[in-house]
Amino acid sequence: MNSRFVPDVATRIEPLPRKPSAAIVTASYAPDFERCRLLCETMDRHVTGVARHYILVEHRDMALFRQLEDSRRTIVDERDLLPRWLRAFKDPLSLFRRRVWLSLRTQPLRGWHVQQLRRIAIAARVGEDVLVFCDSDVAFLKPFDASAFWRDGKVRLFRRDGVLANDGHDEHRIWSRNAGWALGIDPVKVSPHDYISTLIAWRRETVNAMCGQIEKMHDRDWVSVVGSARKFSECIIYGRYVDDVLEGAGHFHDSAGFCRIHWKGEALSDDEFRRFVGAMAPEQVAIGMQSFIGTDVGRIRRLIELD
Repeated sequence: MNSRFVPDVATRIEPLPRKPSAAIVTASYAPDFERCRLLCETMDRHVTGVARHYILVEHRDMALFRQLEDSRRTIVDERDLLPRWLRAFKDPLSLFRRRVWLSLRTQPLRGWHVQQLRRIAIAARVGEDVLVFCDSDVAFLKPFDASAFWRDGKVRLFRRDGVLANDGHDEHRIWSRNAGWALGIDPVKVSPHDYISTLIAWRRETVNAMCGQIEKMHDRDWVSVVGSARKFSECIIYGRYVDDVLEGAGHFHDSAGFCRIHWKGEALSDDEFRRFVGAMAPEQVAIGMQSFIGTDVGRIRRLIELD
């Protein structure tokens, strides 16, 4: 195994086609089905410039999510994305309420870990030039064209500069350190940047090159490498690959988020929700209400006047 990666691929990053193709990718699961339905409806109402919407789910959720499938929306079984040796089981430690993914090649993984693996793996199965990642608890409120994610042959890389140098981001720093290890980046080179958000874009060819480099560094498949540490972020792995390995080739940076997110706390009252929406920045076209907060989907529908 190589002890250190020498970035030798940056010069091979070709400009995007003049009119690149784009797909939106959403990883979801059964408890988020109604939220995902709302996402689909608001996408169909407001989003343009996208060739297809891929929804990535566990095998047992396929029948449920196929209700959302149409001529431009495809439901993808994780069995078609991830190796068969990574299998889902009911977790006895949660009285069989939760799922755990087990293998001899990774740590025990939860659903949120495996959703990240699906988002990476889809790049090897589709043909669109640009993959736009959007969580299933997002709803679009304004018109949005996917062309906002590219310019002059480059893809927009969401990056908040210097954030990890501040206090209060211990877990993100661990994710960044583990990303560096997976990519073979010199551990002395610590990144201060954060790349995590929803409604962000990756270049498909760059994702596949990233997986290839992980495998080259560790002499085994990328899923077992990434899954060998339970603390990881697919967004940070991709961001560090682009910035620390490719030296930014094929991308331009932007810190403006297109989605206003209610990350934590309690469900918003009607008035709080209206104030939340009213405080959207000009560039923000969608809202994200984290599903674990428990905001009722029916209330969201009513408040955004979808029903």
